[in-house]
Amino acid sequence: MLRIANAVLARLPEPLHALAPKHRELLKFVVVGGTAFLVDNALFYGLKLTILEPKPVTAKIIAVLVATIVSYVLNREWSFRTRGGRERRHEAALFFLVSGVGLVLSSAPLWISRYVFHLETPDVSLVTQEIADFMSAQIIGTLIAMVFRFWALRKWVFPDEKAQSGSVRLAPTPDSADEAA
Repeated sequence: MLRIANAVLARLPEPLHALAPKHRELLKFVVVGGTAFLVDNALFYGLKLTILEPKPVTAKIIAVLVATIVSYVLNREWSFRTRGGRERRHEAALFFLVSGVGLVLSSAPLWISRYVFHLETPDVSLVTQEIADFMSAQIIGTLIAMVFRFWALRKWVFPDEKAQSGSVRLAPTPDSADEAA
């Protein structure tokens, strides 16, 4: 992952090249978000166009849940690996709570599109329905949830900006208790 990041940095135009190190955490978060976006899209459309065709909101929720698990692992191990300040279980619980709010935020535009504006067949053409689904679920919903998640993850889940991964322990682990003895 580091090699890829360095290769991308080397190809950036000079003004952006200077800004990238200052916003490293945000850029990593965006890369993780892009990966989760691809997982979300693949699952959403895979489910929506097959076994969950009559239930697009259910397909979206399942896709977001799987993408959230991918996002947690990548954010914990890469984007926010220098942050910490919480016991891992507490951190994971907060991450999934924040992501639950993100799930509601990302699903709400699709729900509004389908059930408030009735942008679904037979009220509109299949092409219009699919464009409305993509714009509401994959663009608008994802952007709203992304802004919320970045803010909430930095504020509550990974609050300690200077912690190194594994260096902050708020609760003793079995290994540290053995070492102290």
